[in-house]
Amino acid sequence: MTEEIRAGQVLRVHEKIQDVNAKGETRERVQIFEGLVLGIRGSGASKTFTIRKETDGYGVEKIFPVSSPSITKIELVKVYRVRRAKLSFVKDFARKLKEMIPSKSTKVAKAK
Repeated sequence: MTEEIRAGQVLRVHEKIQDVNAKGETRERVQIFEGLVLGIRGSGASKTFTIRKETDGYGVEKIFPVSSPSITKIELVKVYRVRRAKLSFVKDFARKLKEMIPSKSTKVAKAK
């Protein structure tokens, strides 16, 4: 999945988080973070991707290392058609994005 992550995708990242209660007991749970990929940075083991989502009118950005052991699963939700590798303009104006609709029927070129 790491090669397929691109800017303009909406991903759902499942991340393991350890919680500590008042007694000092720890428990592990999976938290889901869903948002738009703004860009990818680095290469190899140090590759990271930035995801942005809107929560109660506030923009939240999170940077995930691709090779992190805390990431259990990455799901692709939808894909937007973008022309840039870094989508920093989305922070101000997100209505510029158009959703790509995957075609179910493939068109065959007619021979003359």
